[in-house]
Amino acid sequence: MKYKEMGSLGWNVSVLGFGAMRFPMIDQNKVNEEEAIKMIRYAVDNGVNYIDTAYPYHNGESEIIVGKALKDGYREKVHLTTKLPIWAVKNREDFDKYLNEQIERLQTFPDLYLFHGLNKQRLEKIKEFNLIEKMEDARTKGLIKYIGFSFHDTFDVFKEIIDYYRWDCCQIQFNYLDIDYQAGTKGVEYAGDKNIALIIMEPIRGGQLAIPKEKLDSKPEIKAVVDKSKIQRNMADWALQFVWNHPQVSVALSGMSTMQQVKENLESAEKSRSNHLTEEELQIISELREAYKKYIIIPCTSCKYCLPCPNGVSIPWVFRLLNELSYWGEKRKERLMFFYNRMAKTSEDLAKKLSEGDEVDGAASLCIQCGECLDKCPQQIDIPDVMKKVNGIFEEGKKVSDFFC
Repeated sequence: MKYKEMGSLGWNVSVLGFGAMRFPMIDQNKVNEEEAIKMIRYAVDNGVNYIDTAYPYHNGESEIIVGKALKDGYREKVHLTTKLPIWAVKNREDFDKYLNEQIERLQTFPDLYLFHGLNKQRLEKIKEFNLIEKMEDARTKGLIKYIGFSFHDTFDVFKEIIDYYRWDCCQIQFNYLDIDYQAGTKGVEYAGDKNIALIIMEPIRGGQLAIPKEKLDSKPEIKAVVDKSKIQRNMADWALQFVWNHPQVSVALSGMSTMQQVKENLESAEKSRSNHLTEEELQIISELREAYKKYIIIPCTSCKYCLPCPNGVSIPWVFRLLNELSYWGEKRKERLMFFYNRMAKTSEDLAKKLSEGDEVDGAASLCIQCGECLDKCPQQIDIPDVMKKVNGIFEEGKKVSDFFC
């Protein structure tokens, strides 16, 4: 295992961290707890010393399973992170409620405690309830050691959040497809300049960048790039090495679902270094990025220029779900429908949730074809037309292929 200094924390952290969001499942609703614990302990036995979980992962089971896995002396071998579900916080007292519940689930105190999924709206909630003070109080009491945040918004918002407080660490989505998405490469560099410990999530983009060799034939443009390369490595290794090549990165999290994935990622970690990829390797990654783009049907960069929608449609999130369904196919539709069905689908539902102080995303059914978004989109996407198609796919049971070639 390779280790790196973790920002200003003074830790030597394993370059590979275990993300506890994609445990092996017995069925769609039940985690294979025995196997998950075995995988975590195998990773720790082979040098992984960073574990990341959060309140909502696996409907609350993740923290409980991680707590069990860290029994028998394993807790002392790792740095443990969990996250405050900031979207559920309605007042200052909720901070203590959730942290205490998480400590009980984990059966230990977390080392790092992050505000989960910060964006512009949630930053304002932190300010309104003075939640930084709550974080600092928890640290003073010895309930946590370090304060940070995970992030989902634009680079400008990332910069605003970074500059708001003297954070110990931050966690962002970064991979070779998302160099301009959310914080992106600019965010990696900005956090590095501030010497803030940088944790990377989605280095393999939820498995999208880890196509097994036997399934590459289904993605001929990607296969062509891999086949012509003189350097042979599996797809997950290409993705991980890209992230580790950035010297600002302290640890890359992988949400591993099988023991085989654990073993392969451990092998990749052994080969990792900063600034080690050759020009030829970087060119292959650049070509892979372009090949993947051919499988993205809506060229949305989540710049959010189209927002706010006057009718409450969460346009970038709707596009993200559509692109995910297009890439993965019908086999992933049930999981994506879970996320889609959590969105507000009527103006009454939207108003009710907003009046109750809930965070809410609006579904495509809220689009009234007003066209206000058309002139705002830098990619010149016909947003109203796509919303009609999304409605057909997610509400009427039609397939992506019924609307897109």
